[in-house]
Amino acid sequence: MPSAAATGRGPAAAVGRMEEAEDEDGGRGATGSPAASAASDRFVRCLYAVGFLDLFGVSMVVPLMNLHIKSLGASHTVAGIIGSLYGIMQLFSSPFVGCWSDVVGRRYSLLACILLSALGYFLLGTSTTVFLFAISRVPVGIFKHTLSISKALLSDLVSERDRPLVMGRFNAASSVGFILGPVVGGYLTELEDGFYQTSFICASIFLLNAGLVWMLPWSEENSASREHQQGNEGTDSFSATANCDLHSKSATNGAVASNSLFQSPWAQVATVLTRIKGIACSDLWDIFLVRLLMSVAILLYYSNFSLALDERFGVKPLFAGYLLSYSSALGVLAGCLLGPITRLYQHNTYRILLHSSTFTCTLILLYASALSIWMVILSSTFLAFSTTIGRTCIIDLELTIGGNEASGALLGVGQSVTSVGRIVAPLLSGIAQEFSPCGPPSLGVGLALVAILIMNANKQKYCSRGNVKSKTQ
Repeated sequence: MPSAAATGRGPAAAVGRMEEAEDEDGGRGATGSPAASAASDRFVRCLYAVGFLDLFGVSMVVPLMNLHIKSLGASHTVAGIIGSLYGIMQLFSSPFVGCWSDVVGRRYSLLACILLSALGYFLLGTSTTVFLFAISRVPVGIFKHTLSISKALLSDLVSERDRPLVMGRFNAASSVGFILGPVVGGYLTELEDGFYQTSFICASIFLLNAGLVWMLPWSEENSASREHQQGNEGTDSFSATANCDLHSKSATNGAVASNSLFQSPWAQVATVLTRIKGIACSDLWDIFLVRLLMSVAILLYYSNFSLALDERFGVKPLFAGYLLSYSSALGVLAGCLLGPITRLYQHNTYRILLHSSTFTCTLILLYASALSIWMVILSSTFLAFSTTIGRTCIIDLELTIGGNEASGALLGVGQSVTSVGRIVAPLLSGIAQEFSPCGPPSLGVGLALVAILIMNANKQKYCSRGNVKSKTQ
């Protein structure tokens, strides 16, 4: 197996992954130097700030967009079409941008995505017609994958053992931004031309984020990575054993990627398509199917939340909004608790995912059959924890089985799978609501049960790869 530098994933390869000391099961043996570990820690903390600023800026604008486009004279149908167009662009661009970040490196792809997203929000601030509004959504729809690339960079920086903890903290930092953003955006929109000012401020936040990414200590990470690679010379990669076909293709493609930033666009496109084909031919279909089913199940739970609470318990939308904000705050706490949870499960991501998915299914069933509003509050409280933990674990399982050589592509494809869920869920919710206000969550329970059965059916595959992991590390 070539070293991370030899596979040539650009600056992403240079930052490398820091190995931890041997754990309780006797798995890991290699350790990085203190200097390398400190550099990696600084880098990770900076990425937390990148995630916070990203969702803080976006959440300032997104809740106001429907009001703005209707103020421009657009009908509900036109507003829906533009919203769907954004989702469709995200669906198809996710795997390509993710693969592109594997080819040219995380630094340049992340900077490009942030700057082009800033351009989109700047154009949104100048949108005085429906046509300009639609145009402003194009660069954002194609390149707003900053969080996915940041997660891919995090997977490059940390060991598999620490990845759920770091991903959970990154999600928590991002969620804090998503909680604060709507408050600031709601205040700004009360001013004269408030939406336009909010859009320009959002674009400025993205420019600030680009500056932060540019000033990240890449040179420190390069030296830390070299020390780490020297200390781990000759160590086999678990991911190569777990999925030889996918990674041999990744390694072959990566051999030319060290100078890929200066390749012709056609050469970069060819490399990206080859990587996507490698993922399509891999045995990750069950992981992506589980992610799709659980995403749709959770979206069905939230799809008619306010309306269902009004029809079932006579609760006003304001209370439903407070309950959703309460759940979001608990989701932040859940991201911070992933460290103790992974230690409790001895870093067995599969078991955490299986148990969190089962718990999620049970809580959605509790909500669907709730006889009082207190049962809804109880289910919402614990669902915030189970869904946050499940989302983090499914990403970690994708990277564990698929491997870090194509982490950007894997995260991009996973994001596309979630986008499919966002497209399918409203349709299923509308059909289910024709029968009962409890129809959407009841359907979600069925989909979650199917996901749990798929995980149980593939238990041997995950367990056998976990054994390979402990032997090779």
